[in-house]
Amino acid sequence: MKLHPMIVALRRHKAGVVLITLQIALTLAIVCNAIFIIGQRIQRVNRPTGLDEQNLFLVSSQRFGTPTDGDPASIEKLDSLQRQDLAALRNLPDVTSVTPVSSLPLFNQSSDGTMSAEPGMDARKAADTRFAYYYGDEQMVSTLGLRLLVGRNFNAGDVQSPGGREQPSPATVIVTKALADKRFPHGDAVGKVVYLDGSAVPTTIIGEIARMQTPSTANWGNNFAWNSVLVPSPIIANYSLYAVRAKVGRMQSAMREVTPVLYKVDPLRVLDDDSIKSFSDIRAKEYRADVGMAILMSVICLILLAVTAAGIVGLTSFWVGQRRKQIGVRRALGARKVDILRYFQIENLLIAGTGVAIGVLLARGLNLWLMTRYEMTRMPAWYVLTGVLAMLAMGQAAVFVPARRASNVPPVVATRSV
Repeated sequence: MKLHPMIVALRRHKAGVVLITLQIALTLAIVCNAIFIIGQRIQRVNRPTGLDEQNLFLVSSQRFGTPTDGDPASIEKLDSLQRQDLAALRNLPDVTSVTPVSSLPLFNQSSDGTMSAEPGMDARKAADTRFAYYYGDEQMVSTLGLRLLVGRNFNAGDVQSPGGREQPSPATVIVTKALADKRFPHGDAVGKVVYLDGSAVPTTIIGEIARMQTPSTANWGNNFAWNSVLVPSPIIANYSLYAVRAKVGRMQSAMREVTPVLYKVDPLRVLDDDSIKSFSDIRAKEYRADVGMAILMSVICLILLAVTAAGIVGLTSFWVGQRRKQIGVRRALGARKVDILRYFQIENLLIAGTGVAIGVLLARGLNLWLMTRYEMTRMPAWYVLTGVLAMLAMGQAAVFVPARRASNVPPVVATRSV
């Protein structure tokens, strides 16, 4: 089948051809970038934190009527109250273990630092080993369900004297594999001495865990999202966080037991509906915006594709109505139904091919613009290639119904109108 007659026919309908071509191009550009963004959001939402999320929940408690000066006597008083809380929670029948924590992954409450091999190094020179601190006690690794790869866990002797928010440099720490590989590429981090935040006090790495995500999910933390340091030193303050690991299948029961037990230990505290939350709730809250964005962009993609498909169907149906006489003449001259069907499909392929060619350029340009404005990464070429194939397939599917209707025009209808 020759293309020249098709091109001549399309020139007679320039407005319709231009509009549908631009519609296909814009749809391809927007949908490719939207699906790329959706994929990134889904990957971000589903990335593992390294914790035993299924059986973990967090308890936050705000005390009143307790000392707040930060002097040794106040810290000792608060430490005593925290120990009573921990003992009460650990004695619950549905609880496996409990640890005080400074934060958790996705909790968006973090303290960051840097690690160097030399004492007193400027933090800016050690920026490539930036990490997030997690403070707790000897039960932190087991309670959070972290997987220890090499080295040993904390013991009671490693736990330093409790302090306030300004903690001294710890004697021992456990680090994530990502941070260990960054600081010690040859895989020999355990037993090595490092210096934290430019301190002159040495710190020994005693263990390496597989993974622990940092608390923040903001873009500024993407470069060190898996760099975490566990410190065996509980933070003592009026506001306390306890990570509780429940027995398998007993988390809801354990959560209900927490409030009366803690009020019994110290009634001068605040525990509201938001004070006890499962880690799944923390994850859902933190990624709510990402899930909403993915759903919104998915709906936009479906609308764009539906509008484009409807445009192709409408335009082809209009052309079939205009060419009804010519179709009948061709049928009378011996054209088969399949010839008429193939004619409209190839004609649509010419229009869609031009549209996707323009759309490829627009898709790459839009991606580059998003990279400069919103810190996006470069879209892989296979996204665009998949989009091109999908648009061409959609175009062929959309044109099939009106093209088949055209192929069913009987020769006698045309001959009667001559």
